[in-house]
Amino acid sequence: MNDRVVPESERRRRRPTKQGTVLSEQLIIDTALRLVGQHGAEALTVRRLGAALGADPSAVYRYFRSSDDLLLALTDELIGRAQQGWRPTGAWRADLRDIGLRVHALYRAHPQAALLAAHRTTGRVQETRIVEAILAVLRATGLPDPEAVRIYHAFVDQALGFAALDAAALALPAAAQAADNQVWLASYGRLDPSTHPNIAATAHLLAADMPRSGYPFALELLLDAIAARLPQATGEDA
Repeated sequence: MNDRVVPESERRRRRPTKQGTVLSEQLIIDTALRLVGQHGAEALTVRRLGAALGADPSAVYRYFRSSDDLLLALTDELIGRAQQGWRPTGAWRADLRDIGLRVHALYRAHPQAALLAAHRTTGRVQETRIVEAILAVLRATGLPDPEAVRIYHAFVDQALGFAALDAAALALPAAAQAADNQVWLASYGRLDPSTHPNIAATAHLLAADMPRSGYPFALELLLDAIAARLPQATGEDA
């Protein structure tokens, strides 16, 4: 998609498409998310979107200036979906855990979109909402603002980093995923204890654990580290 500005007054399409639907930003985002999920990043084109919507591809420009504008909107949609139903409880550890697991699970549910979106910063409504929520949880513990910001950074990067890593694995063909998992038994499980005593001793544990995401445990380690840095009065809040 090329950058192109359509005046706001001309953006809404009132006539139904060939499929009898009226275009909207939400319909285009939902369709783009579905196409990316089915066909990968290459599906995020005006031509494919137009075909899926039953509309002239140029109609997409009434709502999005470019493919990057659409990608940012799609990213913000994913962030918003991760927050649906979340409410702060006042227990900092439970609240951060819930946010982290929600974001990670949402991106794992949309691995192809996660590969495009996990590293982007939108500055839009849903992203702003979750940034505000996480900072509110951290500042309420009594952490000084510089520390709260550093922890926010680590918390978000951890969640999105694991999401991107897990999404990349989930986006592989099923045969490749199975082959990667089998390596832990077929290769590591057969190493000679005399040359690789530590791997040999734990190969069965590695084979069981490595196919799973490491994020839930890594998140608990980070929450433990945060607890150790809190003012004494709130450090026991779990």
